[in-house]
Formats: sequence, structure tokens, C-alpha cells
Amino acid sequence: MRVSAKADYAIRVLLELAADTSRPITCEAVASTQDIPPRFIKAVIRDLRQAGLVRSQRGCEGGYWLARDAASITVRDAVTAVDGPHLSVRGEPRPAVGYHGTAAHLGGLWSAVESQLDLVLRATTIAHLLAGPTPHRIAN
Repeated sequence: MRVSAKADYAIRVLLELAADTSRPITCEAVASTQDIPPRFIKAVIRDLRQAGLVRSQRGCEGGYWLARDAASITVRDAVTAVDGPHLSVRGEPRPAVGYHGTAAHLGGLWSAVESQLDLVLRATTIAHLLAGPTPHRIAN
């Protein structure tokens, strides 16, 4: 499995914003603190804003805030905001890929992987990540 740079950056942006809710934080500050290339951060924040996870404040004291409490923002929310659906096979959405013959049951494996991945991403919030180590196993 591969996590996109954009998804990784989105989670890191949300963690930075959640760490200090007393004031808006600029793109430049987040990019510098998290070592995120400045050319990517604005696109990531735009996607997070469109998904309703981040809000902005204009002006001299402007920057970005979380739009919701960190405990209500899941890692799945962040990943979906920047990457869309989670699992693709050969770049195609998983249900669109058909298998035949000896590989006929492979689709079931990918469904199970997607289901388990979704469980972990839904069960882990930005607040959980900010608080410390995440659980290695999520009970379903």
C-alpha cells in the first residue's frame, strides 16, 4: 500500500492546526515546521477547506484554523479530502477491476483490505494522533 505525499501533508497540516487553536496559523509556518514544500501546501489546504476541515481568516493576523474539533476529524476525512477514494488497483477504482480464472477471488481480497484500512482510518482522529501513539490493532 502506498500513502500519497498529499495525504501525508494533509494529516500533518491538520496536526499543526490542532496543536495550537489559540490563533490562525499561516501556510508558511506550517510548511516550515513540518518541512512541507511550500508549492504543495496551498493546494493541500485548499482541498482541506473545500472538505470543510479547515477555515481561513484574512488580514494581517490571518491564517488557517481547524473548522471542527480535532476529535471529530478522522484520518479518513483528511485522506478523502485530498485523494478521494482509498483503494485503487492499477490506478482504477477497485470495483472497476474484474478478475477471471484463477484470479477470480482476488477482488474479495482487495475488498477485505479496503474494509480494514477504512476501519483504521475512521477510528483514528487528529486528536488521537496529537495525543500520542496510535493503536496497532483496531477491533471491529
